[in-house]
Amino acid sequence: MIKRRSILQAGAALGLGTAAIAASAQAQPVTLKFHTFMAPTSNVWTLMLRPWMEKVEKDSGGRIKFEAYPAMQLGGTPPQLYDQARDGVADIVWTLPGYSAGRFVRGEVFELPFMMGEAESTSRAYWEFIQTQAPDEFKDTKVLALHVHGRGVLHSTKQIRNHDDLKGMKVRAPTRQVTKLLAAYGAVPVGLPLPAVPDALSKGTINAVATPWDVVPSVKVHELTKFSTEFPRSVPALYTGTFVMVMNRAKYDSLPPDLKRVIDANSGIDTSAHFGKITQDSDAIGLKAATDRGNTIYTVSQADAAEFMKLSSNIEEEWVADMTKRGYDGKALLGSAKALIAKYGKGS
Repeated sequence: MIKRRSILQAGAALGLGTAAIAASAQAQPVTLKFHTFMAPTSNVWTLMLRPWMEKVEKDSGGRIKFEAYPAMQLGGTPPQLYDQARDGVADIVWTLPGYSAGRFVRGEVFELPFMMGEAESTSRAYWEFIQTQAPDEFKDTKVLALHVHGRGVLHSTKQIRNHDDLKGMKVRAPTRQVTKLLAAYGAVPVGLPLPAVPDALSKGTINAVATPWDVVPSVKVHELTKFSTEFPRSVPALYTGTFVMVMNRAKYDSLPPDLKRVIDANSGIDTSAHFGKITQDSDAIGLKAATDRGNTIYTVSQADAAEFMKLSSNIEEEWVADMTKRGYDGKALLGSAKALIAKYGKGS
């Protein structure tokens, strides 16, 4: 009897010890490496990504900590960011899928010309589109947010009033769909990630940039160009760019359940919409920087906007054909994206 009691007591003690070890392991802080190409002074970093990390840290009670690496401080190039998250070089990255041309093709539908009017609602549409129409688009990682930026703008060293002014101009294009858009107007598109823009402008490799207002100060576009061309609010945006924030799947899976819930609570459709709103709201900062320098801000006329739209209208058809050739229902994908933009845009 005494021997049996001793065995039971030893077993209970072992169980308590195992539980204590498990509890201790769960209480250990987790450090996540966050990597992106954006500069530490950029609006995206200071107003969106850094506050997001701070909120996650706070929501976790300090058990999640971030090592923050803006401006590619962990090495590599912007097109390699997604694979860095996949492979565990970084735990979380924020990047443009479009930097990997032809890889994440279904989400490109949101980058087609004159698709969106407003970034917050379109970011909700983009999130739902990926979840329902392309759930395997980023299957190698854990997707945390999907969003778009504000209305695309042309910034140039000579004034652009209509599509004829773009003929022969060397214009930075962020993605392959914007490359096609610029080519439709007779421009010479030059594919460049954002960090390469200042050097290219200063050397004359390019003489115009397609980019939203919010990133203008971070790459000194307002200092290296004198003119900016916007489209009237009565028509959809010339273009927008798509962004993704993803996490290494193994790292996410290794988190204890309560920390997974913290990450989940700071991910998804609402976070995506929030990111879209921040980038769009930040456009005012870039616009003010250009205005303060005395740059010329030109708004395309309704008639010229109609011509821009007409000349680029075949890009949608080309995208549909490309998707169909890849084995997708391109027409259905395009229809779904437009329906979702309309759905979420009703209240904007």
